[in-house]
Amino acid sequence: MGATINKKGVLAGKVAIVTGASRGIGEAIALRYAQEGAKVVVSARTVEEGDHVLEGSINSVVKKIRAAGGEAHAVRCDLALKEHRENLIKETESTFGPVDVLCNNAAVTYFVPVESFQEKHYRLMMEVQVYAPFHLAQMVLPGMRQRKSGWILNISSHAALHPNKAAGGRGGTVYGMCKAALERFTTGLASEVYQDGIGVNVISPGLVATPGVLHHKLVTDDTPKERITPVEHMAEACLRLCWGDPKEITGKITYAADMLKDYNLTPAELIA
Repeated sequence: MGATINKKGVLAGKVAIVTGASRGIGEAIALRYAQEGAKVVVSARTVEEGDHVLEGSINSVVKKIRAAGGEAHAVRCDLALKEHRENLIKETESTFGPVDVLCNNAAVTYFVPVESFQEKHYRLMMEVQVYAPFHLAQMVLPGMRQRKSGWILNISSHAALHPNKAAGGRGGTVYGMCKAALERFTTGLASEVYQDGIGVNVISPGLVATPGVLHHKLVTDDTPKERITPVEHMAEACLRLCWGDPKEITGKITYAADMLKDYNLTPAELIA
């Protein structure tokens, strides 16, 4: 029997936004939230198949969810644009209601050494990966505070950790800066809203063979299989970080493998 929608799941009736959800980790998170009963807004820039060099689109993800009996809505959003971010929240609220779960997964990345990194690419990465999650949080927080409930989950990377100085690099410094800032934002916000019933966490996936990772050749035929994290593991961990007692699960800087171990999680099959 394949994966199904549980209308009485842990996110039953909740409204969730997942950014960067046209493919890869974002798609997996959107599917997993929907399987637990959430009404999911699937957001990214790629609306239809063929709009991007990589396979995947927000309409395709929505079709999967609806075909399985779930509720989903696609919203095109370029997170580099203020008006797009504002419309994402507005359209979510008009379609499903107030936001209960905000998952900031989207990223735009250039792997270029510092010496030759272009200013426009630096500003774009900071806008999409740091300011956009900040701005989206600002827009959903008033409602969450009023309802005394809500979850914000930011997706980070091991790149936030300091590299081995003798190991060399492949131009990931700015990416690491963005993720380190995102992690500090997470813990700071978690502290600010601790008394408001809002949980704020950040998680890194490990090495997942997503279309984007393969495109940047971060996984190759020589990569040991044991180093690769199945996307289902990340989706399950991201689900667990968005339900329960927010005072017990907040301010976490964690990793998919640690979440599965610490909470004894069994990754669910994702709807196809």
